[in-house]
Amino acid sequence: MTSFAATGEAVHPDELAVGVAAAIEAGGRFAGLVAAGGADGSTRLRALTASDGSLQIFDASLAAGADHYRAVTPAVPGAFWYEREIHDLFGLIADGHPRLDPLVFPLAAHSDCRARPGRPDGPGHLDHDATALAGHVEGEGVFTIPYGPVRSGVFESVEYLVETFGEDIPQLRVRPYLKHRGIARRFGGLDPADGVLLAERVEGTMSVAHAVAFCQAVETLAGVQAPPAADLVRVVHAELERVAHHLDSMIRHCEGAGQAVAYARLTWHKERVMRLRATLCGHRFGRGAVVLGGVAAPPLISPEEVREALGRLEADISRDLRSLMTTPSFLDRLRAAGVVSPAVAAAYSARGPVGRGSGAGVDVRGERPYGGYRQLGFAPVGDRETGDAQARQWVRVDEITGSWRLIRQALDELSGHRGGPWRTPISVAGLDGTGVGWSESPQGELIYVVDMADGRLVNVKPLTASFHNFALFPRAFNGDIFTDFVFIEASFGVNMAGVAG
Repeated sequence: MTSFAATGEAVHPDELAVGVAAAIEAGGRFAGLVAAGGADGSTRLRALTASDGSLQIFDASLAAGADHYRAVTPAVPGAFWYEREIHDLFGLIADGHPRLDPLVFPLAAHSDCRARPGRPDGPGHLDHDATALAGHVEGEGVFTIPYGPVRSGVFESVEYLVETFGEDIPQLRVRPYLKHRGIARRFGGLDPADGVLLAERVEGTMSVAHAVAFCQAVETLAGVQAPPAADLVRVVHAELERVAHHLDSMIRHCEGAGQAVAYARLTWHKERVMRLRATLCGHRFGRGAVVLGGVAAPPLISPEEVREALGRLEADISRDLRSLMTTPSFLDRLRAAGVVSPAVAAAYSARGPVGRGSGAGVDVRGERPYGGYRQLGFAPVGDRETGDAQARQWVRVDEITGSWRLIRQALDELSGHRGGPWRTPISVAGLDGTGVGWSESPQGELIYVVDMADGRLVNVKPLTASFHNFALFPRAFNGDIFTDFVFIEASFGVNMAGVAG
């Protein structure tokens, strides 16, 4: 099953934490927390857990005027940032939450107006609080370093507060609010076809992963399956996207370590991957390739031409990665930096390379196969156990190797589908309900919860691995020093636009 119309299990708001904790105790893992505003002023809270190849949804409703519920975080640490985000946007107070300070949209003290995605009425003027973060650590010699939101180089805006007494970093605080664009609210009222265009731009470097997850949610509501040939084309685009994104993380590592030759070569290889993507569909980021019901068109070059280009890329990239990952001066900068222990990764249900680098990751291409991955058969890469930046780097190296294999398999299968079809007609007129779709983005599990009414989008919430994993970032500093910062940040591979929403 690609995705499903979600009814979920109705629970009382104060029993939400109990239901999620019980599902995790039974072997599931926390997958996210979603809020949506109703036209009558009510608020709908949905917690997602994953187990046995499926998603379970706990659905709670708060009546208009109700703004308190029992916090999920004390029982499920992974809900920590989700409940802070919901507090920012909806004003809901999670009773028992350890720290509901602002995260994605800090409001000024005099403002009581909130965005409340899912509501048909506009929120009016919103005044945000641009006050710098306050420190939490006290003691002799302790000082703070405001780092960002503007930094040297090409980095996304994010505000860090580094608290230190010299070199070691005992405390780090994060606030990505300057990147907040009101994405969840922007989806409201759109036609689903326009929703695909917006989904592609939630995290621009992962346009294909977002388009696939969004389309699958809508396709399920409409009772439509993409044709096998279209699913295979989606795999080709998704795996090239994965290679490009992983190379970008490695390029940042090389830059921080002063590995000039590796930096130049991997940057050129990434550019070659991007040019191949443009040759396949006309866009470097694969935008426009994935559409409702399938893909816009077959690849613009033949499978044989793709294989030839792929062979050259794989040979060159594999050779340079072998050289890089046997360079002691490079590995020394990653080893033991930013350790996320297996226990912490499991408690937070860490996703993608962050989770798999700590022995706790799940790859939904194998756990809940979707689209073309059901045809190809997927073997996930092995986990690493050390949980440091080097482990996360090795996971990416292994995943790139797996991507080459998957692309070849997809191309082989495509040889038998040269005539398509490439798209299943889909009608969204009068469509109502909730659909859930997912994909394995380069950063890990990506889930879309899509509410529709009368053929229009009402509430759409992308649960990104960027947001989910970045809650762990402050936990990765265990005696690390400031010069480790760039390697730890690059090893998380986070897209800040996907954090702030």
